[in-house]
Amino acid sequence: MLVQNILNSKSINKIYTIAQDKTIDDAVSDLSVHRVGALIVSSDGKTIDGILSERDIIREMGKRGTACLTEKVGDMMTGTVSCCSKADSAEMVLETMTKGRFRHMPILENGNLIGLISIGDVVKAIISSQKEFINQLEGYISCLLYTS
Repeated sequence: MLVQNILNSKSINKIYTIAQDKTIDDAVSDLSVHRVGALIVSSDGKTIDGILSERDIIREMGKRGTACLTEKVGDMMTGTVSCCSKADSAEMVLETMTKGRFRHMPILENGNLIGLISIGDVVKAIISSQKEFINQLEGYISCLLYTS
């Protein structure tokens, strides 16, 4: 299963971005309104400056309280972002996310942002693929049993 297949199966493929100069409070509002777990930090909606997740915000709130809500996104974002391409395998993406302990991965094509997948998207796709494979094997075994 490729990342392209995951993109094709998503009912909503909207990428939500936020600028570095916005406040964390703005980011919290965007995360809530759009019901997503992460925002891509971008000045133009095409290139990636960083990523900001719910976990990033909660971690800082746990350390410093709500005072961090007035800070800028650029000060709290993760600046080094692991990305993938449409041609990458779901298994590779899942392994990268698991090792890096993050849940969202941007998809790039020719250096431009074209999508965002979550660990949930990847797991759902892998499970679906495995169910399909199991059904095919069961059908094959049934055919062997009935033709013998």
